Amino acid sequence: MELVIYGMHVCPDCVEALEELDRREIAYVYKDFSEATANLKEFLKYRDSSEIFDEVKADGGIGIPCFVLPDGEVTLSLEDVLKVYPGAHRDGQ
Repeated sequence: MELVIYGMHVCPDCVEALEELDRREIAYVYKDFSEATANLKEFLKYRDSSEIFDEVKADGGIGIPCFVLPDGEVTLSLEDVLKVYPGAHRDGQ
């Protein structure tokens, strides 16, 4: 399984995360809600069943970008993703 990201290109946090992953040359599959409702339905299955979204929902947020790591773990943290790819290229290094 590969890294999957759920989000929208109009979300600044999503754009920032994608740019960072691109800079580090980390491969991913991006599932944009605005491109297909199937992407939104997949995301909602995670959002409706995972406790990691509880605080986000309580604050009125959506919970994107949402990352599904290769081992199936779901996280809202880009830092968690970068820990999985510690040797990824970084600009200037």
